[in-house]
Amino acid sequence: METASTNLKDRVRENTSEDQNARLDKSVIDRMNRYKKLTLYEINARLEKIGKEWDIERALQANSSALALSGIILGTFFKRRWFLLSFVITSFLIQHAVQGWSPPLSLLRSIGFRTRQEIDEEIYALKTLRGDFEGLSATSDPSEIIAAFRR
Repeated sequence: METASTNLKDRVRENTSEDQNARLDKSVIDRMNRYKKLTLYEINARLEKIGKEWDIERALQANSSALALSGIILGTFFKRRWFLLSFVITSFLIQHAVQGWSPPLSLLRSIGFRTRQEIDEEIYALKTLRGDFEGLSATSDPSEIIAAFRR
């Protein structure tokens, strides 16, 4: 059975331009090539940093909530037309829930937010370089490592 997060990952990647997906994938492979030269301490530090990274769903929810709340507050205390902001933002959230895409998603992807799956792929690749998995090693090509986790 497909989980909700896997379904969202597919929908986000499907609704993101190939150029943006390729750029994000290339940045992971480039980082992995650099990570091959890191010490165990440096790999562990990167794993800790990635563990705190916000995925695109969390960023979208936090930003949308803040903007919708701002629209309500501004509409209540200033001009009623600010309620339109809340309407637009919640419409985007509904659109994202139904279609897997909304206008803010493109902006967030372009500034580098990744899906949970993309973050997890880098985590598993780092753990492979660290030696946590059999069959894959630090000498494996980064694209092979990532491909193993996408199967």
